[in-house]
Amino acid sequence: SSGIRVQDGSEVYESVTGKVPLESLHLSWLLFSPGFRVSVPLLIYERVTSFLISAIALVLSSPVMALIALAIRLDSAGPIIFSQKRVGLDTKTFTLYKFRTMFDGADQEGNHPAAELTDKRFTRVGRLLRRTHLDELPQFFNILIGDMNIVGPRPFVPDQEQECMEKIPFYRQRWVIKPGATGWAQVNRGYNATIEDNKEKLAYDLFYIKNVSLGLDLLILFQTVKHLLLGRGGR
Repeated sequence: SSGIRVQDGSEVYESVTGKVPLESLHLSWLLFSPGFRVSVPLLIYERVTSFLISAIALVLSSPVMALIALAIRLDSAGPIIFSQKRVGLDTKTFTLYKFRTMFDGADQEGNHPAAELTDKRFTRVGRLLRRTHLDELPQFFNILIGDMNIVGPRPFVPDQEQECMEKIPFYRQRWVIKPGATGWAQVNRGYNATIEDNKEKLAYDLFYIKNVSLGLDLLILFQTVKHLLLGRGGR
């Protein structure tokens, strides 16, 4: 033996791009790939770490959240907290909490059109919160109670997830782990609005699920902080 390691095309593609090649995926590959069987110790690590970080973050950010709540109350009529059903682990829905950034009643009858950069549904305070991502601070409560982890695939509303599931092969694989407040797809792909956008998002999410580790989580958190400081990705 010459000791030369041979990699197949999909492994090379993943190592170069940081995403799974959806076009060449087969069901047998998903079933037998060791990366798609997340170990129990890793799941425990994810939950304990997420619980501790969210508890600390809620305590430290409570003065900021109080000021945000006051600003929202003074800026426009309506509730301070916006709640919305999202799809989580094993396709189970949960209620996600955010600070309200749009005028009350902007999303009527279950219709949730994607936010645009110049969306007129945003309030004055809401536009600032979206740009700085401060509207997402209440999600630390979702993480604390176990709906989400700090890192994982981003959860979306049921109608959007249903459409993606019907049009994108292997989309259900996103739901084998808990969703996260940030993730590999968010730091690499950013905002997603179309089916094609969500196909690429899935490619990044599957890469994360297959390669989840402490090192990858730390890289995602570092990239997230960098994006927040640079003001990227907010709508």
